[in-house]
Amino acid sequence: MVTDRNGPKAMGAHLVVGGFPAGSGAGHDMDYVRLRLLEGLARRPNVQTSVANDFAQLDTWLGVSRFLVTYTAGPHPSEAENEVLHDWLQAGGRWLGLHGTSGGRAARAGRRRQMVRTGHHDTLGGFFLNHPPIRSFIVDVAEHELTAGVGNFTTSDELYFVELTHPEDTTVLLTTELATNPAPDFGFVYDTDTSLLSDGRTRALGFTRPVGDGGVTYYALGHSHDPATNSQPWVDRSVAADGTTPLTFRGSWESDDFNRLLDNAINWGCGAASIRA
Repeated sequence: MVTDRNGPKAMGAHLVVGGFPAGSGAGHDMDYVRLRLLEGLARRPNVQTSVANDFAQLDTWLGVSRFLVTYTAGPHPSEAENEVLHDWLQAGGRWLGLHGTSGGRAARAGRRRQMVRTGHHDTLGGFFLNHPPIRSFIVDVAEHELTAGVGNFTTSDELYFVELTHPEDTTVLLTTELATNPAPDFGFVYDTDTSLLSDGRTRALGFTRPVGDGGVTYYALGHSHDPATNSQPWVDRSVAADGTTPLTFRGSWESDDFNRLLDNAINWGCGAASIRA
């Protein structure tokens, strides 16, 4: 920890939580998630957090931060902002990406939409394709310092289909089994299901990877909505017997195991060394 004559110097963290268009929750209770993440960061001594709704002025905020936390539904770094982000990671920054961070811009594909791959997916290490309706599923947890104290658990959430863009240097932390899409007409269009791992039935829901002197950790879990932001037309019968969407849904946020994963990841991020010049 850096100190000066006035005592310990605060470590900078930057939190991005928001939807698109600006001011929209984009189907998520952003206020709830923002508060939960700020509470987690506030429990760390000497961490000073800046907050934004998107990636504007990213160069300014990363210039005074060693840890970036993102939970988004639409906002994503532009190509210029992604260069700033990649260089910052190379120099020792750490990025915790959650849930819709692996998404971004969607293009029209007939009556539906299809996710567009951008540079930030390459930097993150994951690219979101789609998810079926909210469902209950088992999360298999690999042994790692980021998963300490967490065993396999069951949760209800959006089960993201995420393609690993750098499988050669990615350590998969969380997986679940779902060989085929149970609702192919739901959500986003994709050409090929590139999210299946080599066994043809397992999907990655969490991973970590090095980037230069820094690194990225990503967890796909974390959907949350309230009556004002609910956009789920229905849920799987494993969540509600009649398929009716709960007007308020917290899912994994109410899981002790998910919260331990978040706690571990925040500890990891707050342990980032000083960014080299």
